[in-house]
Amino acid sequence: MKLNGAQVVIESLRKEKVDVVFGYPGGVILPLYDEMYKAEYPRHILPGHEQGAVHAADGYARATGRPGVCFATSGPGVCNMVTGIATAYMDSIPLVVFSAQVSTKAIGRDSFQEADITGITTPITKHNYLVKKIDDLPRVIKEAFLIATTGRPGPVLVDIATDVFRAEIDFVYPEEVHLRGYKADFTGDENAIDRAVAAFKEAKKPILMTGGGIISSNTADFIRKIVEATGVPVVTTLMGKGAVSDFYDAHLGMVGMHGSYTSNMSITKCDLILAIGARFSDRVTGDVAKFAKYATVIQFEVDSVEIDKIVHADIPVIGDLRWSMPIFANKVLESAAELKEQFAPWREELLKVKAKHPFVSRKLKGKITPERLYKTILKHADKDAIVVTDVGQHQMWTAQFYNVDMPRHFLSSGGLGTMGFGLPAAMGAQLGCPENQVILFTGDGSIMMCCQEFATLHRYGIPVKVFVLHNNVLGMVNQWQRLFFGGRESQSIVKDLVDFPAMVKAMGLEGMKVTDPKKLNNVVKAALKSEHSVLVDVAIPNDENVFPMVPGGKHLDQMILQDTID
Repeated sequence: MKLNGAQVVIESLRKEKVDVVFGYPGGVILPLYDEMYKAEYPRHILPGHEQGAVHAADGYARATGRPGVCFATSGPGVCNMVTGIATAYMDSIPLVVFSAQVSTKAIGRDSFQEADITGITTPITKHNYLVKKIDDLPRVIKEAFLIATTGRPGPVLVDIATDVFRAEIDFVYPEEVHLRGYKADFTGDENAIDRAVAAFKEAKKPILMTGGGIISSNTADFIRKIVEATGVPVVTTLMGKGAVSDFYDAHLGMVGMHGSYTSNMSITKCDLILAIGARFSDRVTGDVAKFAKYATVIQFEVDSVEIDKIVHADIPVIGDLRWSMPIFANKVLESAAELKEQFAPWREELLKVKAKHPFVSRKLKGKITPERLYKTILKHADKDAIVVTDVGQHQMWTAQFYNVDMPRHFLSSGGLGTMGFGLPAAMGAQLGCPENQVILFTGDGSIMMCCQEFATLHRYGIPVKVFVLHNNVLGMVNQWQRLFFGGRESQSIVKDLVDFPAMVKAMGLEGMKVTDPKKLNNVVKAALKSEHSVLVDVAIPNDENVFPMVPGGKHLDQMILQDTID
């Protein structure tokens, strides 16, 4: 079948069963858009900005587990996607980004809208390609999807010279591809699993730490079987939230800089950490020299680069969790009853600490506190709602106060911490999971970063419920300034920034505002019952802090607590 390069892209996407693409047209990618128009495939979502496209593809991938796909033209088009590509790279999210490049003869001549996007994105992609020959295109696309979705997932960029879109080829899509130095089957040494099982069985005070790798590998069911059978206490990283239900009684909460008192103290006192799909980021460990100094560390990790990078792993188990977790779970479950009894005293000790040190906001009369907001929303939201956050104080409050029951129901930019991620990511999640309610928590700083996507929600009738925690400050920056920079609030006051309900009404959506805690319940209920996108502007105190907090450079048991400030 003779096809041109643009048709090759379209037919390759069919082979990969891509159902939606997020993109923005421009000069050199027009041949692809023309063929897409004629083919009436795939479904295309036009955002207000290319950054919105890549974040939407990211949110789609996080919510569905399938690779997100986006299109951009050369130069400024794909350069606008760099932040989103880096966001996906840091959190190991599978994306395939198609960009168009100037013609092969014009490459390297500072041509109009030319940018060396493969050079720019080399540090923030799992792999990237510059396609100059039509004969390479089917193989490259097949490789891109394979690389993005296997092993440790990540974004892959395919940059295609515009003349390749017009060139023709007898199209055959490869059934499989073989890459030198890369294998899609990431199995490891089963002896390492045996050592991990033996250490787990010897432990008296173990902690199971969930990481994002559990979510991306779809292995949460194995973790849950271990937890249910043994009663082992659980802490979560930000990316691992939802791997084990937040409603599990011995789920101690998030660990790290804004983790719970119980989680951080359990890490300090435990004799074993079973870290699964977690990379021990600096936000988790605090002062690494004092991190879990009494514990044997078992680290299940697909990427050998992460072993001993930050925390020394006494027992590393290198390999895909889809390989290691079934084996590990079966071996542990053989002794589940004995282990449950063995862990019981430690578990009971931590449950008492958890009861004494819950996450709380200050008790303030006449004001809406974060704790009250989240409890009200939980009361009215669907039980299987997908929760998305932007970045800042509201992100940490969501992780602390909003309980989720299932994997892929808490989406947040963890590694890069990208303000502006939330709105387009929520849009992508809703498109990927149209049967689920999608709720976005954002701040009055973050929402301005990609606010043009409210118009996209209206254009396509995509229902997302948006709650803006409005405190007139860049919350996390302001908190640090008040606590550690002598109260000098340099450029972190954003009072009266914009009338958010009026802004979204101008883009065709419904907006509400609530300042009175007595009216909060009815406003939340009305917003969540709506079949359309709604923004709720929620006034919260401008001096509310996220606590507990481990200051930079301190270790996990050196937390600032709410009651030490009050």
